[in-house]
Amino acid sequence: MITNKRLTVALPLLALAVSLTACGNDTGAAPSASGAAPAPSSTPAVTDSAVEPVADTPFGTACSAVPASGEGSFTGMADDPVATAASNNPVLSTLVAAVKKAGLVDTLNSADGITVFAPTNDAFAKIDKKTLDKVLADRKALTDILTYHVVAGRKTPADLASGSFATLQGGKITTTGSGQDYTVGDAKVACGNVPTRNATVYIIDTVLMPGK
Repeated sequence: MITNKRLTVALPLLALAVSLTACGNDTGAAPSASGAAPAPSSTPAVTDSAVEPVADTPFGTACSAVPASGEGSFTGMADDPVATAASNNPVLSTLVAAVKKAGLVDTLNSADGITVFAPTNDAFAKIDKKTLDKVLADRKALTDILTYHVVAGRKTPADLASGSFATLQGGKITTTGSGQDYTVGDAKVACGNVPTRNATVYIIDTVLMPGK
């Protein structure tokens, strides 16, 4: 017969044994007897490395021609309204001269949230000099061409994937592309997604002509 005294001693020992058994069967993160952590699960981790990221910074081969620092750099351009920002970028000097000649500096600088497709100096150099001189001397024709490069709203690369936009001139332009390869009409984006204070700029390699 078990006395009360023996029962009093036996019950705590039994409880301790059950507790230790439960701990020994735990398959969680408890370390093994050797102190090593348990082996990781054999299930591979799922990653999204195969998914192409959406560009949210300037991209394109011509971006290397943009100054790395100063007012003409991407950081400097982001602080200024678009016409002022372009005037500090050496690859856009012909465009800036045309904008000034057409009297559009204030129009562009005061616009609230636009996208500008900005032809490079080399883009203007593709135009026959006689034709270019004639256009530069005709303020209305020049204004029509320049405002054809401006659309409302800050367009992202995703917007350009398959886009059709009304321009400030009144016509329409279409865009296509993906990744870092986009076309605007018959021009290619050489350096895209460049921020300025009031606009997003896509530097292009060809001057767009209304009606083409």
